[in-house]
Amino acid sequence: MWQRAVELVTQVYRVTPDFPDSEKFGLVSQLRRADVSVPSNIAEGQGRLTGGEFNQFLGHARGSLFETETQLVIARNLNLVSKAKFERLNELIDEVGRLLNGLMRSLRSEK
Repeated sequence: MWQRAVELVTQVYRVTPDFPDSEKFGLVSQLRRADVSVPSNIAEGQGRLTGGEFNQFLGHARGSLFETETQLVIARNLNLVSKAKFERLNELIDEVGRLLNGLMRSLRSEK
C-alpha cells in the first residue's frame, strides 16, 4: 500500500510541471502537499506502538487521498491535466483507497 501511495506521489510530481506558472503556489502546491501526506501518514502510523494509533494515521492518509482526488478533479475540469493522465492517477487513487480501507477494517476487527 505504501509503495502504491509513493507511486501516486511520483506520478503527481510528473504531471504538475505541465501546470501553468500561475498555479505554482496554488493548485500545484496544494496537490503535492496533500499527495505527499498519504504515504507519509502511512509510514508514520506504521511506526506507532498501537493499532489504534496506526488506524488514526491511516485515517489521516485517507483524508489526504480524498483531498488529492478533489484537487485532481479541479485540475481536470480546468484542462490542466489530460484525460489519460487523469484516468491513470484516478486508478492509483482508487487502488490506494481500497488498500487503506481494507487495512483500516482489519485493524478495527482486531480490537
